[in-house]
Amino acid sequence: MVPSGQAVEKQVSEDPGPGRELQSWRCLVFFLCFYGFMAQMRPGESFITPYLLGYSKNFTQEQVTNEITPVLSYSYLVVLVPMFLLTDYLRYKPVLVLQGLSFVCVWLLLLLGTSVVHMQLMEVFYSITMAARIAYSSYIFSLVHPSRYQRMASYSRAAVLLGVFTSSVLGQLLVTVGRVSFTTLNYISLAFLIFSLGLALFLKRPKRSLFFNRSDATVREASPSELDQMHPDPDHPEPGKLGRMLGTCRDSFLVRMLRELRDSARRPQLRLWSLWWVFNSAGYYLIVYYVHILWNVVRHTSDSSRVYNGAADAASTLLSAITSFSAGFMKIRWALWSKLVIAGVTAVQAGLVYLLYSTDEIWLCYMAFVLFRGAYQFLVPIATSSSTLCTSWCCL
Repeated sequence: MVPSGQAVEKQVSEDPGPGRELQSWRCLVFFLCFYGFMAQMRPGESFITPYLLGYSKNFTQEQVTNEITPVLSYSYLVVLVPMFLLTDYLRYKPVLVLQGLSFVCVWLLLLLGTSVVHMQLMEVFYSITMAARIAYSSYIFSLVHPSRYQRMASYSRAAVLLGVFTSSVLGQLLVTVGRVSFTTLNYISLAFLIFSLGLALFLKRPKRSLFFNRSDATVREASPSELDQMHPDPDHPEPGKLGRMLGTCRDSFLVRMLRELRDSARRPQLRLWSLWWVFNSAGYYLIVYYVHILWNVVRHTSDSSRVYNGAADAASTLLSAITSFSAGFMKIRWALWSKLVIAGVTAVQAGLVYLLYSTDEIWLCYMAFVLFRGAYQFLVPIATSSSTLCTSWCCL
C-alpha cells in the first residue's frame, strides 16, 4: 500500500500543466469536430430513393415503399437498446468504428446489390449507424471536464450540422451543375466514408464511462477498507453470502438504471419532455424515411439534374441549425409555458404534414419538409436542457 502523502505527491507530479492541458484539449476538440464533420459527408444520401427507382437498380415503387424502407424502422427498434448498452461497456470508440464499417457496408450494398434482399440488408446496416450515433455524443463527454460540457456540445453539434449541410449542397451541385450520375455520387460517398472510418481508428479510447467503467477512485470510495474487513465492527457484522449477492445486485448497473428510471418518472417536467421526445421523434423519423418516396410520387422525372432533394435537405439542415441555436437564447419559464409551446409547435408540425399529404406541387413539399424539420430541431435543445436539469442523465 502507498502512503497517502506519497499518493498525493505522485498525483500532483503527474498532473499536466495548464498550458499543456489547454493545448491538448484544443487538439482534441479540433479532431473530434473534424471527425464529426467528415462522418456526415455522404452527398449521395439525399438521392438514394431516386437511385433505387432509376435505371441503375430499377426497383419498383411498391418494392421500395413496402419491402425495403420499412426494414429500417423495425431493425432500428431492435438494435437501439443493445447498442446503447454496448456503447457504454465498450467505451465508445469500438462503436464508432462499427458505425463507420456499417456505413461502408451500406454503400457497398447500394452499389453492388441487385435484389430486394440486398437492399433490406442495406437498411439493417443503416439502422446500426443510426443507433450508433449515441456513441459520438457520449464519447465527447467522457473525455473532457464537466466544466467544458456545454462548449463541447455546441462545437460538436455545429460540426455535425455543418457536415450535413455541406454534404447536401455538394450532392446537389454535383447532380444539377456537374451532371454527375447517382451511381458516381454514391462512389464519392463511399470514398468519404472510408476516409472517416480511418479517422475513427485514430480516436482516443476513454478510460471511463457512465455505468460499466467507473473510475477507480469511485470504486475505492464505495468499497470498505481492508482494515474494516480484517476487524469488522461488532455492531455491523460482516454480511453473509446471500447479503453480499444482494448487495452486488443492488449496485449493478441495470438496477441503478431502473432506479434512475423510477425516480425520473416522478418528475413532471422530465416526464413531459420524455413523452414529447418519444412520440414526436417517432413521427419525425417516419417523415424523414418516407419523404423522398413522396417527392418522387409528386414529381417523377428521369432527368436527374431536375431532382432537388439535396437542396431541400441542405435548406432544412440550415434552418435546423438556426432554430437550434436560437432556442438556446430564449428566456422562458419552461416549467410554466412548456405545455403551451409543445402544443403550438406540434400543431404547426401537424399542419405541415397535412400539406405534404395534400399538395401536388413539389416546391410546396420541399418547403413543408424544411419547416417541419426546423420546428422539430427547435425543441430538441430545449428538451435536452430541461431534462438535464431534472436528472443526471443526458438525453441524447
